[in-house]
Formats: sequence, C-alpha cells, structure tokens
Amino acid sequence: MNNTIYKVLMGIAILGLIIALGMTVAGNIANAGPFFIAFFLLIAISFRGFPKLRGLTFTTSILSVVAIALYYPQYFKEYNGFEFAVLITPLIQIIMFGMGCSMGIKDFVALAKSPKSVFVGVVSQYTIMPTLGYILASFSSFSPEIAAGIILLGCAPTSVTASVLSYLAKANVALAITVTAVTTLLAPLIIPVLMNFLAGGFIEINVFEMMWGIVKMVIVPIAGGLIFNYFLAGRAKWLDDAMPIVSMVGVAFIVAIIMAAGRESILTIGLELVIVVVLMIIFGYFFGYWIARLFKLSEKDCRTISICTGMQNAGLVSGIAKVMGKIATVGLATAICGPFMGFTSSLLASYWNSNPPKDELQEAVLPEKHQSIPVN
Repeated sequence: MNNTIYKVLMGIAILGLIIALGMTVAGNIANAGPFFIAFFLLIAISFRGFPKLRGLTFTTSILSVVAIALYYPQYFKEYNGFEFAVLITPLIQIIMFGMGCSMGIKDFVALAKSPKSVFVGVVSQYTIMPTLGYILASFSSFSPEIAAGIILLGCAPTSVTASVLSYLAKANVALAITVTAVTTLLAPLIIPVLMNFLAGGFIEINVFEMMWGIVKMVIVPIAGGLIFNYFLAGRAKWLDDAMPIVSMVGVAFIVAIIMAAGRESILTIGLELVIVVVLMIIFGYFFGYWIARLFKLSEKDCRTISICTGMQNAGLVSGIAKVMGKIATVGLATAICGPFMGFTSSLLASYWNSNPPKDELQEAVLPEKHQSIPVN
C-alpha cells in the first residue's frame, strides 16, 4: 500500500469525523456511531503509512473498539447464553504466559547490575500510583465501587508494554523489563494489602481471595512461560510471532467486554472518569521521572521509570475486577485507562525519541573525535 492510499484513507477518516461531530451537535449522536467507528478504524490504518504516527496505530484501534462496544454493546455481552466476561481471566493468563515466554534469566541479571534503578522503579510504582489513585478517588463524586476501581488501577503493576515504549523513547529497555517483571511478580502480595488499606473504606476487600486470584492469573502462567522459554527457546518461532498479536487482540477484546458491561455508567459519568484516569497517568509520568532524578539516576533510567510508573497493567486489573464479580463498576477505570494510556505514552515516547539523552549524544560524538585515520 503506497503513501498516497494512506493519505486518502486519512482524508476519508477526517470526513467521517466531521460528519459524526456534525450529527452530534445536531442532537443525533445516537446515529453517529458508524461514522465515529469508521474514523478510528481508518485513521488507525492510515497511521501505518507515516513513521512518526505508526506508534499510535494500536491506540486508535483500541479507540475504535471502544466506539463499537459503546454503540453495539449487545455483541460483547453474550452469545447464545455464553457470557463473554468469562473469557477475561483466561485471556489475561494467555497474555501473562506470553510475557513469561519472552523472559529469561538474562532479563533478571539487571537486578544485580543496577539494583538502585530497579529499587526506585519498583517502589515508585507501588507508592506513587496507589497514592494518586486514592487521592483522586477520594475527591471524586463516584460511587464506592467505581472509586475502588480507580484505586485498584493505581495499585496495579507496570504494564507489559512499558518496555516497548521505553525502546521508542530511547530509554533503558532492560530496566523496563526488570521493573515490569518484579512489580508483576510482587502483585499477588502487594495489591491485596494496598487495596485493603486504601480501598477498605469504599468496598469490602477479601485479601486472601484476591491474592489467590492474582496468583492464578499472574504467577502460574508466567512460570509456565518461563519454563517453556527455558526448554523450547527458539524452537517454536510460530509462537514467538503469534504471542504479540494474540496479546493485542486479547487486550482489545477485554476492553470491549468491560465497555459493553459498564456502558450505562460510562454514559453517565464518562467525562469525569476520563479526566481522573488521564490525570493519574500524567501525574504518574511526572512524579516517576522526578523521583528518579531525585535519586540522581541517569537520564535514560529517569525516562524508563517515568514510563513504567505511569503505565499500569490495565489487563490484570480487569481480571481482578472479574474475580471480585464487579467488572461493570470496579473494572470501568481500567477500560478507560487502556486507550488513553496508550495515547499519552506514545506521545511521550515520540517526544523523547526526538530528543535523545545528552549522554547518548556524547557517546555518539566521542567515537567520531577519536576515530583513527585509515592506512591505505
């Protein structure tokens, strides 16, 4: 597909958005759905033709899924009596298995090489974000279960996509992988305790039930992935190629299920919840970066910890909400988090990609200055 076709698709997408906004202003938003959906789908495809926008493809695709789920929720609730919400836990387990398959002993060596950076990253994740979640939930006017969902989102470990965004931001990918792994492995112990302490005033928290649910969703599949990777590394290339796609499709389907289940609540409090979730994400980036600076870490590590702190494992939170039996309320914040987290992190990574760390620039210049003169 040449660049001209991508430009044409972008033009059609913008036209669809104009029509959708026009119908909305005219009070006909109920029938504007196909145009909103077409806009997000076509804009996602068109972004593939522009290198600087390519990183936003998945985010805009998720936004199209959100639009479809809000306008046609019946397709994501059940089929012939089978409730799709049942699929959330196995989908999370598949994603965690994929994470385990992509990891190995070498990924944990970073713990020994830079324990300070890892420590700052893990502590930032489990202090900054839960505190932000509690403050934002406390000052909001949401129902107790939705407020608890905001706190739960803040208590989540680092998103598995943080390493990808760290790579795009020219940050420390090894550190991102390690922080993600450590925060995820600690999740069964830390999340129930934090939720009991911070959200106990909003809803009843069964610490041991939540802990066991997270163990089944996180530890067991990751352990399975690690074992698979240890014995079959490089022997199942089809699986290595398939897992990223399966993970993305799984995340999209989870978002659709939650959006459909909580549609009425979203339509009632949607904008306020979006503002709260976006503020949590942005403050996470901000405080994560400056806490790392406070500990005098390198610029690469500061960027990494910023991304790791602001990016929450929304999929895991969805699974926990399902275990609690409150997917339509406690799970709402995480459904909204997905697309906006992807959008903001992509923008941040793109900005940092265009502004390499000073130490990296110096490393690039030094070899040129000391380059030896070739002998003919």
